[in-house]
Amino acid sequence: MAGNSQRRGATRKASTKKGATKGTGGNGRQALEGRGATPKAEDRTWHPAGKRKAAAERLDAARERNRPRARKSNYAGDKVSEYVAGRNSVLEALRANMPVTKLFIAVRLDHDDRTKEILEIAALRSIPVFETSKNELDHMTDGSVHQGMVVGVPPYEYSDVDDLLDRAAAADEPALIVALDSVTDPRNLGAVLRSAGAFGAHGVLVPERRAAGVTASAWKVSAGAAAHVPVARETNLVRALGELKKAGCFVVGLDGGGDTNVAEIPFATDPVVIVVGSEGKGLSRLVRETCDAIASIPIAAAVESLNAGVAAGITLYEIAKARSES
Repeated sequence: MAGNSQRRGATRKASTKKGATKGTGGNGRQALEGRGATPKAEDRTWHPAGKRKAAAERLDAARERNRPRARKSNYAGDKVSEYVAGRNSVLEALRANMPVTKLFIAVRLDHDDRTKEILEIAALRSIPVFETSKNELDHMTDGSVHQGMVVGVPPYEYSDVDDLLDRAAAADEPALIVALDSVTDPRNLGAVLRSAGAFGAHGVLVPERRAAGVTASAWKVSAGAAAHVPVARETNLVRALGELKKAGCFVVGLDGGGDTNVAEIPFATDPVVIVVGSEGKGLSRLVRETCDAIASIPIAAAVESLNAGVAAGITLYEIAKARSES
């Protein structure tokens, strides 16, 4: 009977029809939002273009770390105080076991036997090698000719007068020393060092003030002789010459209108110090008065004077010749 809910088997069942549902509360909002513009290929780390960009950035960072900096003027406490440029000079510095701290080579360098030996020595001594641009090498060497190879060296360690005498005694030879009086051009010092090394001099003496020191320019002109010939630096040149005279050396100055010709230089076979003055002023008065003799080099009247490097080379040759004949 309709409406008879008490009849057996006529129990009302709950409806299965879905009613109104509650809101999501924003749970699907993120899925509905846009993701923005698609990133560029190079900005996607997994994309080949992105991997290439990351590799290039790492390479640039490495180059920046290894990029040589501008030369400093204050060398105290710095590992690199001076730059030696040129393949011959660099090779001689390495052969002489000079404490080189860095080796710089130009990009796409044309190699020869010298560069091959330089790189071999650098590898054996674990010297850091940096490949850099020609412009950087020009900057480090102040625009001088470097031939694509430059090394950084520590401050030059000067000797003293006794060291030069000890070197002659160790060789069992009469001392032969070249002293420079007011020679301010480092290229002249380099030329003197080269001649001193060629003709068996035991060292070069320079004053501490108003005189050239052993710089990169001197190294370059010496063609590596600075690694073999010690340079003594004394505060007072006249006093140092007096000490050498007390040690048994004769002092011969080079100047125009001297007492004798360098071809017949006195005391050539004895312990002797050759004093070379500046090209312009020659020997100073006090140095001249300290000399035991003054020798001159005959030159044509049209030529006013010879520079210190040439004068020292001629005189050292004459002394070496006299010693070989004695």
